[in-house]
Amino acid sequence: MEQLLQHLRNLGFTEMEAKIMVELAGRGPSSGYEVAKGLGVSRSNVYAALQRLSQHGFLRRSAGEPVRYSMLKPEELTQMISGQVKESLSFIETRMPRVETEQQPFYSVEGDRNVMETLTRELERAEHEIVVDVWREEASLVRQGLEDAERRGVKLLWSCLGTDAAVSRLLPWPSLGQEPAGIDMGRRFSFVIDRRWCMLGMRGEDCATQGLVTEHPVMVELLLHHFTQEMVLFELEQDIGEELAERYGPRYERIYRKYVGPDPAQAPEDEHMSVQEKDA
Repeated sequence: MEQLLQHLRNLGFTEMEAKIMVELAGRGPSSGYEVAKGLGVSRSNVYAALQRLSQHGFLRRSAGEPVRYSMLKPEELTQMISGQVKESLSFIETRMPRVETEQQPFYSVEGDRNVMETLTRELERAEHEIVVDVWREEASLVRQGLEDAERRGVKLLWSCLGTDAAVSRLLPWPSLGQEPAGIDMGRRFSFVIDRRWCMLGMRGEDCATQGLVTEHPVMVELLLHHFTQEMVLFELEQDIGEELAERYGPRYERIYRKYVGPDPAQAPEDEHMSVQEKDA
């Protein structure tokens, strides 16, 4: 009962209106006096709410004395509300004042729910391409939205740190990134949709979820370049990694760790071993 009342309140009905609608739906046609008695509230408050609801078409009002009120069928009620909401949303979208700026804004989204809702909306709008760079924990959260996009014909490009059997079909490339030293740092994620919208953020068990959102072309380009370079380096490692190690020896390891590993100044003494020696 409380959940039903809450959803009616979410749709803009007052507490009294929601209770009256539920009461009438359960009782059938009733007078204002009967409704007030059933709810145990003041008749004046009930009569005022009944009048508002009937004026907006949510209740049927009989002729004669006493006047009796009855609820629409649930499907009629929801169809009416849906039509009104769509009309209002369309009006707001077309009539809301807009300030056009030369620079695309950056804005932040905080909280797990807000970040995921923002991301989900954009995934549903994707038409051509989605570029994703995430950890396996975040991959599982967006899997459904990305599979839906794939079914619509949207091209998916993935980079994922870690393995997850549940999403392995969608994750052809592991990330070149390294596990952060402490979980407090969180896990970085990024999304670029249709090369126009992007989100760069951080999420973790012991840190607040945050996302930076923008359509600024510079940020979109930076994230795409990062993703491309990461994938190219990965494929080079897969194809000729042993040749690189053999040709450059310890120098190859130093070059590699200089950009993707820990600070060379803090590396252990065996840091200068080749990749082959470490694997052995």
